[in-house]
Amino acid sequence: ELMRLLVDEHGMAWEDAWQTVVKTVSYTNHTVMPEALETWNEDLFKLRLPRIYAIVCEINRRFCADLWNRYPGDWDRISRMSVVAQGSVRMANLSVVGSHMVNGVSRLHSEILKKTIFSDFYRYEPDKFTNVTNGIAHRRWLCYSNPALSQLLCECIGDGFKKHPEQLSDFMKYADDASVLERLGEIKRQNKQRFAYYAYQRSGVRLNPDSIFDVQIKRMHEYKRQLLNVLRIISLYHDLKENPSLDMAPQTFIFGAKAAPGYYMAKEIIKLINSLSREIEADPRIREKIRVVFMEDYNVSLAEILIPAADLSEQISLAGKEASGTSNMKLMINGALTIGTLDGANVEIHEAVGDENMYLFGLTTEEVDDLWKHGYVSADYYNANPKIKDAVSELVTGFAGQSYASFSNYLVMGAGVPDPYMCLADFDSYYQAHERACRDYFDREKWNRMSLRNIASAGVFAADRSIREYADKIWHIRSVYEKNNP
Repeated sequence: ELMRLLVDEHGMAWEDAWQTVVKTVSYTNHTVMPEALETWNEDLFKLRLPRIYAIVCEINRRFCADLWNRYPGDWDRISRMSVVAQGSVRMANLSVVGSHMVNGVSRLHSEILKKTIFSDFYRYEPDKFTNVTNGIAHRRWLCYSNPALSQLLCECIGDGFKKHPEQLSDFMKYADDASVLERLGEIKRQNKQRFAYYAYQRSGVRLNPDSIFDVQIKRMHEYKRQLLNVLRIISLYHDLKENPSLDMAPQTFIFGAKAAPGYYMAKEIIKLINSLSREIEADPRIREKIRVVFMEDYNVSLAEILIPAADLSEQISLAGKEASGTSNMKLMINGALTIGTLDGANVEIHEAVGDENMYLFGLTTEEVDDLWKHGYVSADYYNANPKIKDAVSELVTGFAGQSYASFSNYLVMGAGVPDPYMCLADFDSYYQAHERACRDYFDREKWNRMSLRNIASAGVFAADRSIREYADKIWHIRSVYEKNNP
């Protein structure tokens, strides 16, 4: 459309117009999921947007001519990189071709882009690719949403962190201050009480603020593996039915998510969560140990109350699938401890806080790729792990009168590739990581210290840093302050 305006409306020569477009446009890729890398049927595109189609075809003709000069005779490569090919208009390819810079939104994600979906483009123009890790608005998700924690920070390190989030690192010197750790624990419990009251007003369920608030809030999608979380809850439920007096940390599992209205699997997972919740609520002995809550109409206002109340942050996507994540950052800056795979920005969170201040589990990106290459057979994990067998058996029996045998087929013996996001491969590691977290939770001083270290390490994930990197590396602009104070 910018080409159309410059060429048709303003009479600019094609070469000058194209140079202007490329200098103007940059492309931030937010996901490697195929459904987000849009392609349009060429005939439909031509019918609905005839002039734009003609411009896209000319962009493609000139680009392919350049590719031919660089890679003479390499039709396969040129076909892969083409904007228009095989009856489709490829919007991601067009975005790369028409931009002066391309970036992913975490270091791992940017490397995956270069190695996989845009590997041909990276080899063609390596200087075009960079990374800018996502950031969050810490003035909303910390200062506004968690005023008690913000006040504690102001008392300990001053209020400079509000404009300079990197100053949060000064909070680290209080990691062994017993009074600060105690106050941190008190603030968390107050936030949990506030959310418990909010949840009761909304759903009528009374939550125990002394239980572990285990929170998974993100889009409902197979790759984010809410199903893995549910499988572990089902395993706990199975154990409690066998032995209701089982000694375990009380846990409250809180889900919040939205999904595309046509996404059948997402709807089925939501139904499963709610059925499991209803069945647990019907058993007074078990609901003292575990509760499951699905918060309807998940939105920012709800998140502002829930995130400060979270103890454990579920970031459990299959390694290599999450671009960055931002709920991991919002929960971290509020003192929740991350349980997660080395995926997306979890990699950088791990670098910031270290092994001892989060709960890592699961396959790495390289291990996932290797397992696919050698043939992933989910039934092998099913047959080897009694806890998986019991959980899958519970799915077949169902909850609250509803069988979920379809998930048994999906995970173990369905058509196509069973368990496409390797829930069963990561189940045991995930279960063990939770066991460690539950043990640590009873050591309140240790837990609060880990929480403090997460808060103190979160400054790098503020949007202030992200925007500064965009301004420096991609937009090439200076701040108003810099212009006025050269």
